[in-house]
Amino acid sequence: MIGMGLLLLVAGGVAMLLGKTGLPLGRLPGDIRYEGKHFSFYFPLATCVLLSVLVSVVLYLLSHWRR
Repeated sequence: MIGMGLLLLVAGGVAMLLGKTGLPLGRLPGDIRYEGKHFSFYFPLATCVLLSVLVSVVLYLLSHWRR
């Protein structure tokens, strides 16, 4: 559990640093944003799909490299 916590801490730090570089993560076409008068809803659908694909490719390459 400590390892997972450290991994989440590092991932959060990387996400914060990437946000300062000007990459449009979280503002991609396909991200859902609704702002009403007293309510706002945001779901980064395209960003989640992109990050999922990137993580899957990295894990595939790591597993293929370890063989």
